[in-house]
Amino acid sequence: MIIISDTEDIIKVDGLVKRYDGKTAIDHIDMRVKKGEMYAFLGPNGAGKTTTVRVLSTLTGFDEGSVVINGYDILKNPREAKASIGVTQQHISLDKDLTVWENMMMHAMYQQIPKAQREKRIDDLCNYIGLGEYYNYKVDSLSGGWKKRVSIVCALVHKPQLLFLDEPTVGLDIQARRGLWDLLRKLNGDGMTIFLTTHYIEEAESLCDRVGIINHGKVIVEGTPAELARKIGTATVEYYGSDHKTIYRYFQSREEAHAFAQTLGDEYTVTVRNTNLEDSFVEITGNNMGDNGFLGGGADKPAGGMGKKKGGM
Repeated sequence: MIIISDTEDIIKVDGLVKRYDGKTAIDHIDMRVKKGEMYAFLGPNGAGKTTTVRVLSTLTGFDEGSVVINGYDILKNPREAKASIGVTQQHISLDKDLTVWENMMMHAMYQQIPKAQREKRIDDLCNYIGLGEYYNYKVDSLSGGWKKRVSIVCALVHKPQLLFLDEPTVGLDIQARRGLWDLLRKLNGDGMTIFLTTHYIEEAESLCDRVGIINHGKVIVEGTPAELARKIGTATVEYYGSDHKTIYRYFQSREEAHAFAQTLGDEYTVTVRNTNLEDSFVEITGNNMGDNGFLGGGADKPAGGMGKKKGGM
């Protein structure tokens, strides 16, 4: 991972507000993302993730606050800000009736890449990503994973420094997801800043340097995956009985976790494991947001707080 200083922010957001028909979708967000980071933005459905990406990538306007991308205010210097940005949206926006090569050329022309540079730039990107043998394939004939790769090439054709990815692996099988993870690590390792939203918690935990969690339009907490997990404890006791409802208890040490596990009767199936980012996410977004914080370790609640059954995202 590239070593970066605290002053090298490629995204600076202050007091960002976005409303739709009187409803606040983004509620006074402050955010910093450093050059060279891979940053994950997590939240339940409707929390404001996609809206935030659309604002930061200049695809939609906002009502209050400021956004600076790579040193450029997106309202005062939109062209310079956009030149730093590549975007791959949740829904693939490729022309299914064109070939891979034709789609890439169309995007290069849209980005006003000089004709003499288009072919070489596309060739270089396709060799880098492994798309060369698919030039003449119609986009509609490709698998979901390869379509995503074509979308990423299109987003990179103008050499942006910052890539926004809105749920890049949604709908992909596990093999395609892992292949895309490898590609994102390669891009990031070569210096590109990546800002992604995802519903796959393990994706954020595996790939990203830092994570921000948003709920009801507010950024609730930020930190590394390990830091967020430690907020609720380092060890988890996961257990269920005859009703098959899983309960989770969090402790600050393995010793405490094992001591508690030994108090459970034989009617329970018990697992002691390390606390992870998914645990932290469920606790934050499951709490009453008015509490504005984590509950302390060792609580035992059937719902709404620590100890509840985990639900899907």
